[in-house]
Amino acid sequence: MAQLTFYGAVEGVTGSAYLLTTESSRILLDCGLFQGRRKEEEANRDPLPFDAQEIDAVVLSHAHLDHSGRLPLLVLAGYQGPLYMTWPTCDLIEVLLKDAASLQERDVEWENRRRRRSGKEEIEPLYRLEDVEETLTCCQGVSYHQRINIAEGVDLRFVDAGHILGSAIVEIFIQEGGKEKKLVFSGDLGNSQAALLRDPETVDSADLLLLESTYGDRDHRSMEATLAEFEEVIEDASENGGNILIPSFAVGRTQEIIFRLGELYQKGKLRHQAVYLDSPMAIAVTEIYHRYQHVYNAEDKAAIQSHARPGSPNQKSLHTFLPVLRYSTTTAESMALNKLESGAIIIAGSGMCNGGRIRHHLKHNLWRKKSHVIFVGFQALGTPGRTIVDGAKNIHMAGEEIAVRANIHTMGGFSAHASQTQLVNWLSAFTRKKPKLYLVHGEESAKLTLQRTVREHGWSAEIPSLNQTVNF
Repeated sequence: MAQLTFYGAVEGVTGSAYLLTTESSRILLDCGLFQGRRKEEEANRDPLPFDAQEIDAVVLSHAHLDHSGRLPLLVLAGYQGPLYMTWPTCDLIEVLLKDAASLQERDVEWENRRRRRSGKEEIEPLYRLEDVEETLTCCQGVSYHQRINIAEGVDLRFVDAGHILGSAIVEIFIQEGGKEKKLVFSGDLGNSQAALLRDPETVDSADLLLLESTYGDRDHRSMEATLAEFEEVIEDASENGGNILIPSFAVGRTQEIIFRLGELYQKGKLRHQAVYLDSPMAIAVTEIYHRYQHVYNAEDKAAIQSHARPGSPNQKSLHTFLPVLRYSTTTAESMALNKLESGAIIIAGSGMCNGGRIRHHLKHNLWRKKSHVIFVGFQALGTPGRTIVDGAKNIHMAGEEIAVRANIHTMGGFSAHASQTQLVNWLSAFTRKKPKLYLVHGEESAKLTLQRTVREHGWSAEIPSLNQTVNF
């Protein structure tokens, strides 16, 4: 009998990891980092709760680190098998894992300086760049809708989840006792209002279903209202002379925001002198997005390509759609932006303000009454972004106590996750029979609310606990 054990993303949003055990194979779905509070992140240093050498294959739903960030630890623990993912994810994961390793090495170096001064034992990073390089040799790209065999008695198929470039809904087909069973993992389902990518595809059958619940307790504001507010904020900042800071996730959210700013530019409604993308990782990811425009939705792809400039090295790209876009790649270029007191839109990571260059831009702008900060993504509990959104008057940022006087805006309509109604509508496609449903990837309130909601639609949804094993 097939079994599934929940090793992450059950007591919060991060740390995605599920182990499927059949009579002949062991398949790991995702292997993500725990992110958020320090206590939660310390769990990344715990030994993996399974024997890496006994796993036959790993399936990755998408590139975000809360789904992929522990893969190098898996390889360090002895895993030498294939890592299956979509082709765009193969490109994205290289950028994200290398960035994660670099940040860990840097942070550990700083921490060890402090430890040496106080006579404490030094620590090691979770993994290094060479560990990432070894991990990348295991990656195997798979096209959407292609059914392939990945282990004895186990087949895999990806369908488009519409969350970020390359994101997938995972379908696992298991042959046991002369019968076929099917496990479906939603991964992170996309917001059908979002730009660039296609809407999430639907699945109509499964025996066991894992459904994300990040926004299981709420619906997003309509995109029409969100874009109207976005335009209003841009205009207000233009009039009062303040800078606009947009903390943004490097993958997905940044590219959507660039596209939306491009729409304003093409309508003659963007008066800022320049839009600065100040994140080496986001820059690399944006270039990857350029290469995969064939997976964009038809409307946005046509809008971008209609402004192509023949002969330009960036023809048919977000650069031609938003000509005032500037890349800040070096540390010196990033520091120079802190001298700008007005007229700039700065997009920088990280999306929850718990790292990256955005922290320094907040330090130089958060105390200014004319500044604007636009939060365009989910802010997890315990992160600086959540603290600001929740109304803090002061915040410790980049080594200083900073007063929060800027205009703070939260625009959930830009979320890359499906809303409650979108999740329920996605479930309605299971017309053959209702599978066993387990809610994952959500804070407790979101999961409980979604559980009540789907029960009203005839579903018997369960909320698993960490290390729980279920049969199907």
